[in-house]
Amino acid sequence: MSSATSHRLPLATTLRLGRPSDIWFKPALSVVAAVAPPNLTLLALGRLDLAMYTMAGSLCALYGHNRPYAARARALAWVVLGMVGGLAVSLLAAALTTNAVVLVTVGAVLAAVQKTVCEATRIGPPGNVVLTFISSASLFAPQTPGQVPGHLGLALAAGAWAWLVGMAPGLFRPHGPERRATAQALNAAAAYADTHGTADGHAWARAATAAAIHAAWQSLLAAGARPDRTRRALEQLLVRAEVALAAPSDTDPARLRAWARDLRGTGRVPRVEAPREAADELLGLAAEQALPPRSPWHRLAPLAPLAVRTALGCALAGYAALALGVGRPYWALVTAASLYQANVTLTWNRGVQRVVGNLLGVLLFAALAPLAHLHPAALVLCCLALNFGAEALIGRNYWLGSVCVTPMALLITEFARTQDATELITDRVADTLVGALVGFVAAVAVTNRRAGDRLEGALSTAERAREHAARLLAEPHPEPRALESARRTLAAALVDLRATADAAAGEWWQRALPEERVVLTEQAGHRTLAATVRRQGLVPQDRDSHQAPGRDQERDRDQDPGRTTEDIRP
Repeated sequence: MSSATSHRLPLATTLRLGRPSDIWFKPALSVVAAVAPPNLTLLALGRLDLAMYTMAGSLCALYGHNRPYAARARALAWVVLGMVGGLAVSLLAAALTTNAVVLVTVGAVLAAVQKTVCEATRIGPPGNVVLTFISSASLFAPQTPGQVPGHLGLALAAGAWAWLVGMAPGLFRPHGPERRATAQALNAAAAYADTHGTADGHAWARAATAAAIHAAWQSLLAAGARPDRTRRALEQLLVRAEVALAAPSDTDPARLRAWARDLRGTGRVPRVEAPREAADELLGLAAEQALPPRSPWHRLAPLAPLAVRTALGCALAGYAALALGVGRPYWALVTAASLYQANVTLTWNRGVQRVVGNLLGVLLFAALAPLAHLHPAALVLCCLALNFGAEALIGRNYWLGSVCVTPMALLITEFARTQDATELITDRVADTLVGALVGFVAAVAVTNRRAGDRLEGALSTAERAREHAARLLAEPHPEPRALESARRTLAAALVDLRATADAAAGEWWQRALPEERVVLTEQAGHRTLAATVRRQGLVPQDRDSHQAPGRDQERDRDQDPGRTTEDIRP
């Protein structure tokens, strides 16, 4: 059975403030630490006109804060190289031509490449926006071929410093990202346990818990394969979160939250015993390779509509700004590039947030401009304060962070020379409105009919994974590692199914989605996951062997009358 998906364009919920990130202060402090030394050095040398190039490298410190440090080192290195590479293309283009149409076209192609690569690699926030801002602004910076190597050298040097800033916290809290990911999984599991698996919102809480647990395992995987007592303890805690996912009504949410609290700071990781001796051999990251890595083509192919939207929307936004006589068309280009999300509905939300944040941001710029114009040092300090504010606030809602990002971007243009504030404000407002409108129209015009195909593929993958796990459960003595691998594969497939379904539900101009099949597949998959957890002996003896069929088992049996207790708990 399929049903058509209705699409609403909300306003109030789009602007609603959320809770700040647990680590909001880390990117905020990191960007200040990365930006301040290069800018203050240029200030002392009287060369603030070069600050745009050092900012390119310094802003790389915004990336990778949720990644374990081994993975962060690699990710930050690639971000620096990607930033310098995009800057090189822009500076060469600026040195070779002053034709605004050509420069906008180059910027649009660069934006599409940056968006696609960031999505394919899942680099995380701030995604392609910072890369596109730097490369697009550089297209319209006066340049000669002889200046390009020196400017790239400044960006590379600042990027190296940003890499050091990003890695520095690892000296004091080497397992910080893994601890946070585990704590998030425990808190999510506690929230699901509060529902006992039956209360309102339990399906959403279950999906959120599965995603958090999967993300935590991936965090431990990304940290590397070296044996480590701390990571071993984190694995044990994640197993407890998985037990809560399988048996929410038999779980104590307060204990899960207490373990999550203990993971904050640098204290000792709580030590918990494996529920059964048999479970101990199932732990370890060697068993966590749930799904084989996909080829680059398989990761890039589904992003083709997103790449086309970005290229078309950015190009048209830039051309429209040029036609209106706006002096800085790259602002319209960047506005369009910042809109594109996983589907059209999310793109609409981001467009509203961007416009509201930018309009409030120009008002803040109008208030700060007289102060910043007092002295170059005041200009640098204002930019540092806005950098901090942007990263501190953007986690609560994108529009709130944009209130700081907008005046910061306007002040950066004044590093080379002081400009008329009224002209800057007028251009920025015009470019924001043009970029948002044209960018959203492009998102609607470029349909993504592959969303339904990807959902069908995710459904088939989840159903096959469930059937494979069920066959192993039917065996008298399944091989432990095979059962563990099947469980991980099924868990990953269910997380991917939910993400794919959410993305497809927000896409327009496509055939009706098999929503009922998605729900049934998720229910059956999570029942099978619960059965594998019990079969593996991960549920404590006193709650598994000495009780009559638990509330979770009875609920599953009620939802599927054809299933017996033995079907659920082999």
